[in-house]
Parts: sequence; C-alpha cells; structure tokens
Amino acid sequence: MFVAGMSVYAALIFSFLTFFIGVPSAIKVFNWTATCTRGPLPMKTPMLYAFGFIGLFTIGGLTGLFLATLGIDIHVTDTYFVVAHFHYVMVGGVVMAYLGGLHFWWPKITGRMYPEGLGKLAALIGFIGFNLTFFPQFILGYVGMPRRYYHYPPEFQMLNVLSTAGATILGVGYLFPLVLPHLVAEIRRSRQRQPLERCRPRVENHLAAAHVQLSRRPGRGLRGLQLRRAEGDSR
Repeated sequence: MFVAGMSVYAALIFSFLTFFIGVPSAIKVFNWTATCTRGPLPMKTPMLYAFGFIGLFTIGGLTGLFLATLGIDIHVTDTYFVVAHFHYVMVGGVVMAYLGGLHFWWPKITGRMYPEGLGKLAALIGFIGFNLTFFPQFILGYVGMPRRYYHYPPEFQMLNVLSTAGATILGVGYLFPLVLPHLVAEIRRSRQRQPLERCRPRVENHLAAAHVQLSRRPGRGLRGLQLRRAEGDSR
C-alpha cells in the first residue's frame, strides 16, 4: 500500500495504524506467557502445539513491525519477506493452535486416547518444517527476491532449495496426525478402545473419585444424603 502512489501524510497515518495493531497482539503474547508462570505445565502434545503457536505468532508479529516502517516496507514490498510474514501469522499461528486444540479435545470427542509419543513427534516435525520453509524467505525477501517468480538468480538457489525441503517436512508434520494411526486410525480400533474416564478433564476425574468415595461409606452416599435431607438431618 505504501508504494501505491498515496501521499506521504496518508502513508504516515497507515503506518501509525499498522504499528498500533502490534499493541493488542503484544498484550496477548505477554498474557499467554504470564499464564504459564508458576503453574504446572504438563509437556503433553497440546502444550507443545501451544508453545509452537506462541513462538510462530511472535515472530510473525515482530516482522510486521518492519512492514509498518515506510522505508523498509518500500524495500521489501512484493518480496518473499511479505510471504513469510503472512504465513507466520496466519498459518503458523492458526494451524498450530488448531492442532493443539484438536489434540486436547480429541479424547473427549471420540472417547479414545491418541498415542502421546506420536503426537509429540508430529508437533516437533511440524514446528521444524515450518521454520525451515518460511524463515529462509525472510532472507530472500530482504535481499530482493520478488514473489510469484519461479525463476531466480543462482545466488538464491540454496535458500530456495532449503525452503522446498522444509515444505516437504512441514507437509509430513501436518499429515502425520491424520494419515498414520495417530488420530483417524484410532477410531477404527474398537477392540483397543480405552475407557472414557481416562480422557476426562481433571475436574471430572476428581468429581468421579469423590462420588465413588462417598458411595463406599455406609449411609454417606448420594442416596444416604438424600434420605438425611428428607428426614431433616443437618449432619
């Protein structure tokens, strides 16, 4: 937009508004990181995806500040720098958050637990593959390689090959939970189905344990409590 022929004053206004977008984004990043402070962090698959989401979203937000600067934006307009920034925010952040939520609620939705080892491996592969794909594009855009071009000078060969290899790894990381017996194939294994109690959140587990403990005491279960209420016993 800054190279579209607008006046300098309009470009300054749009630059200020673009910088202002980073304020609520930074607040949310600090909010997410502060939530993890002094709390038990089980390093399970959803938490790994959550950490990956925060990291990729932060990189995308920081590079957006470069695009809000008039002098730098004119230099990197229509280059791979813009492509990398967009994918770090919209793909790296959104897809990692989606996969984290999917793994968190998958046992509750299906009543089955996914293999934890394969889940962590998929999160690691996806995180590494994404950075290998799009981080070299920041360098390519900075040195002046335009986007939407399939032909490029020989000095850009290594970074483009690295980005292509990273895209292959990223595809494996995204398809890993769906193709291999990680999420989808677990539904078909009805003989090895795990009880739903193992997949409930902790609050429901505590409530179920309290109910069992009360039911084992004579006269102190739910039925005994109802009888005492009916008799007017305040114990």
